[in-house]
Amino acid sequence: MLKTASITKQQVLSGELLTWYDRHRRVLPWRAPVGQRTEPYAVWLSEIMLQQTTIAAVIPYFLRFLDRWPTIADVAAAPLDDVLTEWAGLGYYARARNLHACARAVVERHGGIFPADREALKALPGIGDYTSGAISAIAFDIPAAAVDGNAERALSRVFAVETPMPAAKPELRRIGESLVPDDRPGDFAQALMDLGATICTPRKPSCVLCPWRESCQALAMGIVESLPRKVEKTVRPHRTGVAFWVVDGSGAVLLRRRVEKGLLGGMMEVPSTGWAAAVPSLAAAKDGAPVAAEWRVLPGQVRHVFTHFELTLTIWAGRVAGRGDPTAGVWVKPDRLGDYALPSLMMKVVRHALGKAGA
Repeated sequence: MLKTASITKQQVLSGELLTWYDRHRRVLPWRAPVGQRTEPYAVWLSEIMLQQTTIAAVIPYFLRFLDRWPTIADVAAAPLDDVLTEWAGLGYYARARNLHACARAVVERHGGIFPADREALKALPGIGDYTSGAISAIAFDIPAAAVDGNAERALSRVFAVETPMPAAKPELRRIGESLVPDDRPGDFAQALMDLGATICTPRKPSCVLCPWRESCQALAMGIVESLPRKVEKTVRPHRTGVAFWVVDGSGAVLLRRRVEKGLLGGMMEVPSTGWAAAVPSLAAAKDGAPVAAEWRVLPGQVRHVFTHFELTLTIWAGRVAGRGDPTAGVWVKPDRLGDYALPSLMMKVVRHALGKAGA
């Protein structure tokens, strides 16, 4: 059951957190200096990048994006391929496609200016409850809850919410909404993020330094590290396939684009068979090859973990005298592979093939 804070308790908790934040706020490239609001574009870009990705990984990508595309109108005008190429390595590539679609929608529907209204924000591609709340609060100082994973962890402990995740999410969002102050909602949203990221950490939280330690019900009950509760994870299924490392007479490598929808949609790849539970037969693998060639199996395999399954790829290498069918893909010299939107999996394939077969 939701333990609703009284108005007085809400004000106390909010004030304690903001006082702590004023002393300990993190300095981040997308965070405005004290007393200023962050531009909506920077809030949106950072929040999309930070979904399921660490701050350390995001910072160089964020800075490169801003340098290349200083405004959302610049992102909207950029080819999707360029956005995917800059995104390569961050993973979860649907975010990049939605980011590009969102930029275009903001330009087309709102004249290149982010709306402040949460419902208008949620109507844009790739923006849900959390991101709309973050933009509204941080960029426009509108009282709105922005409850990310860090905030969920802190709130679940302070209020001893023992409902397992993800079923607890609506309850935690309601708690977060009840705590948002009318004054400084943007700072409060960022303070809650910082608290979860630096103090109320998943393991060995620094409870002695927490501004909410006196009010934390989980601390009083001795169950801090057991919250938030989680449903036991199931074992990831395993899939397998064959990737084809094809080199022509000039040393160029064959790449092709994956279909727009689905996993790694729209990204470039080293051509591969489908990924299935069973190892493909020799005949099936040959049928999936992008060109006819004399194939040899390279030693070793490439392994990659996605959110919902693990993948093992065997690499077949082949040489062709000419490029043949122009629809097979594009031929790229190895030193130019970085110009293409190759996801992390395919970069592993490239490194493996170059190490085992050469170019």
